[in-house]
Amino acid sequence: MHNIEIEQSKLQRLKKIKLVITDVDGVLTDGGLYYSSEGLVMKKFNVKDGMGTRLLRESGIRVGIITTDGETESILKKRAERLKLDFLYTGIWQKEEKLNEICNMFGLDFENIAFIGDDVNDLSVMEKVGFTAVPADAIDSVKAKADLVLNSKGGEGAFREFADLLISFLNTAS
Repeated sequence: MHNIEIEQSKLQRLKKIKLVITDVDGVLTDGGLYYSSEGLVMKKFNVKDGMGTRLLRESGIRVGIITTDGETESILKKRAERLKLDFLYTGIWQKEEKLNEICNMFGLDFENIAFIGDDVNDLSVMEKVGFTAVPADAIDSVKAKADLVLNSKGGEGAFREFADLLISFLNTAS
């Protein structure tokens, strides 16, 4: 079904995942920003990723966002509401500092969290959580630290690819 090879030890960690946290720019988007002549900022999201969040929720997996982006907070709030995400943190530069709060909020441990990021500001979170994935076009140093490099690029269904993989694994593991 998926043409991604995952080491057995990493697969064992997938069984414990109860929450998927994602970055926005470079994961849910292609990292591009669109500016209108009036200075309005826009982002393009992939509907497949949106369906991925729904499928995860229907499988009992929580989903949330931690992003350094504070400039487009209103756009991100609308997207998070539409997707019925469990939380949205914007303008967060030390993303790992939110992990304890999130674990306490949902009664989870770090090993219960999967994180999808793409750039060096995601490494501190990636070092703490139970499983990490990155889009195919993530920064090389981040790819080197990831448990899984996805086939899809950011903004082109990378989140959905991970969601499908996780759901498929959890359904076969139970």
